[in-house]
Amino acid sequence: MKVTFKIFTLILLTFTVSCGTSKKASKGGEVTSKERRTNGERPVGRLPSPTPGTYQDKVARYIELYAPMAQEEMELYKIPASITLAQGILESGAGEGELTRRANNHFGIKCHGWTGGKVYHDDDRSQECFRKYKDPKYSFRDHSLFLAERKRYAALFELDPYDYKGWAHGLRAAGYATDRRYPEKLISIIERYQLHLYDGDTPARQVVVYTETTTSGNSGGRAYTVQQGDTLYSIAKRHNLSVEQLQKINNLKGTNIGIGQTLLVTP
Repeated sequence: MKVTFKIFTLILLTFTVSCGTSKKASKGGEVTSKERRTNGERPVGRLPSPTPGTYQDKVARYIELYAPMAQEEMELYKIPASITLAQGILESGAGEGELTRRANNHFGIKCHGWTGGKVYHDDDRSQECFRKYKDPKYSFRDHSLFLAERKRYAALFELDPYDYKGWAHGLRAAGYATDRRYPEKLISIIERYQLHLYDGDTPARQVVVYTETTTSGNSGGRAYTVQQGDTLYSIAKRHNLSVEQLQKINNLKGTNIGIGQTLLVTP
């Protein structure tokens, strides 16, 4: 009986040691997919998650990042920076569209004989070929070359480089987009976010970037002092006015306003 008990105890100890060794070995071997996710490593084949925030926040971020590139392209190729930015915002979903995240393609330019990297993406038809870039700056440069080197866009370069409305309609007429409302969409983006300010000589870093964040001011009185980030639209909305009413009250012909400017906000 004592011999049997000793044999049983020996077998039990051997089994326990074996199991403990096996568990320790697994920690030092191949990392499981569950452990990989726990360690913060992104699963293979998944796109990066969109940046949190409102659409206005994302547009403001896009403008901050890419306005200098758009201004550089305007200096070199005479394409309005406002047009380049508006097209980028519209075509890329403010930088967060699937095509842009996969291929750094900010303007929806398809392959058209392209010999560089390619990705396939559903558009007018299933799995169409689109150009892929290593960096967004190459997408901006290729956009300029795409317009400058094709005869059907030649008429655009006869327009005033500050005529963003003419450029918006000219792009649609030349066949850049099939959407009939493409010009109106570009113009709306330009005027809503005051992108025409980037067509001037002021460096992008000195232009007030659009944002919807609430700012302090004399919102309870008859006058309001323009703060950084304000637009005529945001001020009018804050004081329950239309843009047209605010323009009329202050004898404004356009939508340009400056930091420190005092506006009447009571009809």
